[in-house]
Amino acid sequence: MAKTITFKPLDIGFWLAWLGYIVFLAVAPLIFSSNLGLTVLSQIGTVIIAALSYNMLLGQTGMLSFGHAVYGGLGGFIAIHAMNLVAGGSLVCPTSLIPLVGGLGGAFFGVIFGWVTTKKSGTTFAMITLGIGELVASAALTFPEFFGGEAGITTNRVIGHAVLGISYGPQRQVYYLISAWLVICTIAMYAFTRTPLGRIANAVRDNPERCAFVGYNTQKVRFLVVVLAAFFAGISGGLGAINFEIVSSENVGALRSGSLLLFTFLGGVGSFVGPILGAVVYVFSLELLSKVTQAWPLYIGLLFLLIVMYAPGGLWSVVQMNMRIIKFQLFRQMLRPYAVILCAALPLFLGITTLIELAYARQLDVGGDAVVRIWGLPMDVTSLMPWLAAFVVAVIGAALFRRAARGFSLAWGRVHEIIAERTAGRGVSA
Repeated sequence: MAKTITFKPLDIGFWLAWLGYIVFLAVAPLIFSSNLGLTVLSQIGTVIIAALSYNMLLGQTGMLSFGHAVYGGLGGFIAIHAMNLVAGGSLVCPTSLIPLVGGLGGAFFGVIFGWVTTKKSGTTFAMITLGIGELVASAALTFPEFFGGEAGITTNRVIGHAVLGISYGPQRQVYYLISAWLVICTIAMYAFTRTPLGRIANAVRDNPERCAFVGYNTQKVRFLVVVLAAFFAGISGGLGAINFEIVSSENVGALRSGSLLLFTFLGGVGSFVGPILGAVVYVFSLELLSKVTQAWPLYIGLLFLLIVMYAPGGLWSVVQMNMRIIKFQLFRQMLRPYAVILCAALPLFLGITTLIELAYARQLDVGGDAVVRIWGLPMDVTSLMPWLAAFVVAVIGAALFRRAARGFSLAWGRVHEIIAERTAGRGVSA
């Protein structure tokens, strides 16, 4: 009997998405050409790698870690020491491979700490990682020979001879180095999700008891994932050392680990695109808000709270649900509800943010002047009128938003009922 040869259809959308991703990284410096723009883009690149590595633990394997910044920070310290050794002539290593040194350093500590942490799972694992994170953060101030004390370790990224005019002195060259490593790491971590180990990691996340019952060593699976995640986190730390030319105790602190959890969850845990989106939104929000208001930590916290309450799947889940509506050509039915709820949210947003800014201005006594400009308007923080006006606007906005939310919820439900009926009637995938 003749053998029939068949070919799997080419997923054009998949390859176009990857091509668009690479093309955007290539042309981004032409759009954001200022030094600030290049610095922000470089920071986003390193943060994306860190977020994806954290998602290997939390999203892919279900391991909530409160100390993942340890691997990126220690990888960054090893990378910056390697750069100083190269500058002193004691080591030969091109700057382009320094991130790999950081990755190997992260993996080394991943083996040590992973052997301890992965003996337990669930809440116990999370608490052990928190303890290790605090231990390393304390050691950063106890061993200044390696960590540099409170000042940290500094370096000069222009080491060795320039190759083809590339010295990594200009920020644009550093950006392209980070982009190259970002593409490599993104492809590698996506490939991991398609490997047998990645599939078993998903099974360990969903049902560890059944995995153990059929013969898999769940502790070994968790250990291997921790080592791999630590490797990519170390690469992120090495790129950060090149970008900022300094690594300090802040890089291994609890605040950095908490930030990783925040923007990974913000984008969407479990999906591959979610952490990328979360990292971009977080860095842009941080850079923008920190230059506009001193209350930026509060705003980021409120954003995180809203995502947890109303979109527990993260921002990417919201994008996916709307893409699903567009796929079934029903988005036009949601245009009016979206417009109504956004208009209702505007006075609520203005009222609450004005109250927050007034409170911060009064508490901090900005410039010793009682008059501050909020939304372009001068407001006296010692007068009752701005507070009263902001409160009234917030209350009116809350009432309008609550009413608009009910209408939006009904429209949202109707659209998804139609999608469910079409899916069931035609037997197609939603």
